[in-house]
Amino acid sequence: MLNGFTRRIKPLEILTEDQVQAIHRGALDVLWQTGVRLENKKALKLLADNGCIVDYDEMTARFPPGLVEECLRRCPSSFRIKARDPEKDLVVGANNVYFLPFPGKGTVDPATWERRPATRKDVYEAVTVLDALDNVHAMYNFAPYIGIEGVPAVMDVLEGVAAQIRNFSKAIAMAGRPYGAEVFTIKLAQTLGIDIGGGMKSAPPFAFHEEQVQAAMRLAEAGLVTYAENIRIMGSTGPATLAGSAVSGNAEALAEIVLSQLVNPGTKMWALGFTFPQDMRAGAPVPQPVFGAVGSHLSQLMFGQIWRNYGLPVYTSVAGSCSSKTIDYQAGYEKAIGALTAVLSGANFIALHGSMGSTNAFHPLQAILDDDIAGMMGRLMQGVEVTDETLAIDLINKVGRQPGFYEEEHTKKWWKLEQYVPKSADRLTYPEWMEQGKKSA
Repeated sequence: MLNGFTRRIKPLEILTEDQVQAIHRGALDVLWQTGVRLENKKALKLLADNGCIVDYDEMTARFPPGLVEECLRRCPSSFRIKARDPEKDLVVGANNVYFLPFPGKGTVDPATWERRPATRKDVYEAVTVLDALDNVHAMYNFAPYIGIEGVPAVMDVLEGVAAQIRNFSKAIAMAGRPYGAEVFTIKLAQTLGIDIGGGMKSAPPFAFHEEQVQAAMRLAEAGLVTYAENIRIMGSTGPATLAGSAVSGNAEALAEIVLSQLVNPGTKMWALGFTFPQDMRAGAPVPQPVFGAVGSHLSQLMFGQIWRNYGLPVYTSVAGSCSSKTIDYQAGYEKAIGALTAVLSGANFIALHGSMGSTNAFHPLQAILDDDIAGMMGRLMQGVEVTDETLAIDLINKVGRQPGFYEEEHTKKWWKLEQYVPKSADRLTYPEWMEQGKKSA
């Protein structure tokens, strides 16, 4: 099994128990009063047969609260994701934490920051870099690139999965599903004896297109991992309030859980959160989310607390993208704060590496820098070990008032265990930095 990180610090709870329950009751009320649109007759019939109120003309279903809560109880709280190398399988749930890359629509030239489509060569090289990074533990949906130059859209996902299978030795936690691609990714998974997850992406608010519903049902039938996706743009596809967007997003995610559990009780599922505020200054009818915003971080903390309460593994993508168009100070703080709040939220999967410019680009250089952020977050999750050896009272008394701890065996043993040493950061002294060409990270 690939170890990833083990969280030994308590997740941050920013909601009271009453607030968590209020959001849950609100989601149940929305599912019963408003319901969701599912453009798939087979799914609608399955829901109707299990007590949902279905309008076949409108293709809508309203969900009884009791059914929703029963399906939640069917979801396993932890499970294994099989990689091609069994030693790199993942055990999802509990306090296990894994980092993944996040995709972009193309790549950039680091000399000019101009975007261009990603070539097949870009894809294979980026996947190879991701496989080599210590703190990338699995592969994310569409990563590293959404679209490949010269490849028809209908083949994008399959070309990307092929690149992952050939060049990535770790788990493929999630793959895309447009155009029925899941039919073939399921066959690949079954042939290779691995897990390739997927799910049912919504068209918020409260609608699921035919191909998305079909994908979720096929994955559940095959016994593969599916996800319950909670995506919102606050003030556009959901209310402008954090609590209101949590209610509407949770309602959709709970609908996805019901459908998957009715198709195959006990289906392995995680909850995926990806919520951002709308850029209200833009004044455009097309949703324009703000990546790296504090509203996203608050939403992430709420999402983690709510879904930990439900008992499902938590997957967050908020740290994956930033608004910055270059690899700069803004990209650094947007990524780092997103990763920090993801860790504090109690997430099991954190999408982080490589994406930039509001998901419009991915670059391996960004992924390499992000790996140090992941490493720092991993050290943070380990917390503080307090034992007789780490208290070091005898050593303190032995060394006394002289600054001689660097000579001690205790220091040689513990300094790398207690610290995280980044591979990319500049930590030279100023004279050394000048002598070595004044390089940045």
